[in-house]
Amino acid sequence: MCTLAKRGNLFILTLTGDTKKDQEHRLNPDLIAAIRSALSEVKSQSVNGSALVTVAEGRFFSNGFDLKHAQAVGVKSGSFDAAGMELLRMVDLFRGVVSDFLSLPMPTIAAVTGHAAAAGMILAMSHDYVMMTSSRAVMYMSELDIGMSLPDYFTELILAKIGSPAARREVMLRAAKVGAEEAVKIGIVDSAHDSAEEVFSAAVRKAEELAARKWSGAAYAGIRKAMYPEVCKLVGVKIEPVAPSKL
Repeated sequence: MCTLAKRGNLFILTLTGDTKKDQEHRLNPDLIAAIRSALSEVKSQSVNGSALVTVAEGRFFSNGFDLKHAQAVGVKSGSFDAAGMELLRMVDLFRGVVSDFLSLPMPTIAAVTGHAAAAGMILAMSHDYVMMTSSRAVMYMSELDIGMSLPDYFTELILAKIGSPAARREVMLRAAKVGAEEAVKIGIVDSAHDSAEEVFSAAVRKAEELAARKWSGAAYAGIRKAMYPEVCKLVGVKIEPVAPSKL
C-alpha cells in the first residue's frame, strides 16, 4: 500500500506494491485510508521546516480509482447499481486525501516517476510542486474516455492549477495524454527529468531547499488554502487567518 520514512525534517511517502497489478496504485478504500493515515502521521510529527515528497514504485504514480474493486462489489451484490455506488463512494473518500494535502503544514512535492491517470493525476496535482519523468510517463484525465463526468473538486482543482483555457480543454475535453515536456509547458509540472531516479533526486532537492526556509507550517497551510478557496469549499477545508507567533 504505502510506507512513510523520515530523513531529518523530510518525509518520504512511497506508494508500494509487490506485483505489477499492485504497482498501478489504484485508489480503493484501503489505499485511500492508508494514504490518509500516513498524512495524519506526517501532520502530527511536522515542525517548522518540514517538507513531504510523494513517490511510487513501478510504472505508475497512480492509475486512478480501482474500477475492478467497484465491479467486484457489484458482482458480489448482484447489482450494476452497486458498482456505480461504490465508485461514487471512492470519489467521496478521495475528497479527504485532497483535503489532507491542502491542509498539510509544509511544502509538498510529487515525484511522478510513472503514469498518473484520472484520480492519480489529481493526486499528483494536489501537491505544491510536481516533478515528472519524460521517459515513461503521461498525465491523463481518462474520465471522458470511460464515459464518466469529472467530480466537482477535480474540476475546481484543474481550473485552479492550469491557467490556460486551451490547456484545460486538452486535458478535460480531449482526454489528452500529456507527456512531461508538454506538461511543463502548460503548467501542470514544474520540471521534467530523464529518469525516475532523477525525478526523485530533484524532488528531494526541492524539498530540502524549501525546508531550509523553516517557514511556519500553519502560515504555509493557511496561504495555500487561501489560494484555492473553491477547492477547499468542496473538500471541506476551513480557511482561517494565521497570525505571527511573535510580533
